[in-house]
Amino acid sequence: MTSDPKTIPVIIGIGEITEKLGSNVIPREPLTLMRDAVRLAESDAGVSIDKLDSLDVVMPMSWRYSDLAAQLSEALGAAPSRAKLGPSGGETPLKYIHQAAKRIASGQSSIAAVVGGEAQYSLTSFQRAGEQPPWTPFAMDGPNFAETGDAIDPLAVKHGLYMPVNVYGLFEAASAHHWGQTPKQAQNESARIWERYAAAASENPYSWRTDTRSADDIKTVTPKNRLIGGPYPKSMVANMNVNQSAAVLISSLAIARANGISDDKCVFITGGASADEPRNFLKRDQFAACHAQDEVLRAMQTMGSGELGALELYSCFPCVPKMAHRTLGLEDDSSPTVTGGLSFFGAPLNNYMCHATCAMVRAIRGGEPVGTLYGQGEFMTKHYGLRLSRAFEKMAEEFSVQAKADAASGDVPPLSSAYGGAAALETFTMMYDRSGQPTHGVILARTLDGNRALASLPAKDADGLAILMSQERYPIGLFGHIVQPDKGAAIWHFA
Repeated sequence: MTSDPKTIPVIIGIGEITEKLGSNVIPREPLTLMRDAVRLAESDAGVSIDKLDSLDVVMPMSWRYSDLAAQLSEALGAAPSRAKLGPSGGETPLKYIHQAAKRIASGQSSIAAVVGGEAQYSLTSFQRAGEQPPWTPFAMDGPNFAETGDAIDPLAVKHGLYMPVNVYGLFEAASAHHWGQTPKQAQNESARIWERYAAAASENPYSWRTDTRSADDIKTVTPKNRLIGGPYPKSMVANMNVNQSAAVLISSLAIARANGISDDKCVFITGGASADEPRNFLKRDQFAACHAQDEVLRAMQTMGSGELGALELYSCFPCVPKMAHRTLGLEDDSSPTVTGGLSFFGAPLNNYMCHATCAMVRAIRGGEPVGTLYGQGEFMTKHYGLRLSRAFEKMAEEFSVQAKADAASGDVPPLSSAYGGAAALETFTMMYDRSGQPTHGVILARTLDGNRALASLPAKDADGLAILMSQERYPIGLFGHIVQPDKGAAIWHFA
């Protein structure tokens, strides 16, 4: 080893909780779940968190606190000089772990913790019973995960296009059409990949669901597997209704050794990469690919030995790992996960990648030489990759690949809010009600002057709906007509 152990960041402890309620279980709130996960990581490491000097808390979405970082520090009996609650985003656990590693490498920190937790299942259970959970009082003025700022265009909201499960349908249709697939072929590929996520979840003791699921079971629409958004049935979307928490402890190799932690228990943090797309998803140059995702994944392929090793590809919706598979040049039957995916392992909202890091640490401690983690946030907006290793590798210095992502982007067509007339369908998504019946389709179209426009196709337009929902071809490129009514959202009719 050529580097100073004082500057080599390693993961020394992990802690995970998956709490399924029973008659003798008192539901823990997110704050308590986080506290207990850090304690488990402390026990795993064998290092007292009295020495903790940095605490990053992943933004919870199931409960709001006035000052969660300070409240958690107090609950832990710790006094870190740096304690922060970050913004919302599924990539944030990887970002915080990498940033903590860089601070340790530069001597700014000694022992750091990254933690998150959710209790959405308990909260939903209380709400259905018409009760309030006996938790820390909800902070009405606390940091709000739902502050989306400029992430959602008002015109998109007008068409009901603001939930991720619907927005990702735009990417699903555009990418599958670009790859030359029919909707049926695209759905079959999604189901095959999801089958592998389910298999991994069945072997993970911290999974919310541990039953295996076949590809046929995953893709077949039934009353229990109703369509949720885009082309995705319930089995293909993230399951947020969970109680889960995870924590990761990071220190230098020198501190680990000084505390009696053996080198084979340490997992080296050897690099990371990040890039973002424009927050407003309607301001992307196209929807068949994601430049930020591509550049982050390509950067991960250049680190260390160049081997990706064990993989964790973010799995909020199938189009994400399908794009990643192609960017990375993976074999069709390669395993995309060591954790189990957001549909089956569970989706503790922003904190899934903290659980994925715990799973990757276990895999590396168990013999995997290298692990690559990739996560994303918002609407395929924020992207982060993290490389872990069983053996020492010099930490990669470059981590932002934003300039490369920006350079890859083409011109973004302006969005016309009041266009009426002929247009070509660029991509689309479908909306469904709670019974799985379609309410309307949302079409992103290109006008004759090259601008973009949004329009809705109502479910009562049976002929138009049949075109949108055909399993034999995508309607991308077909012409239609946009009508601006006196009130409400623009309407699409196929020509």
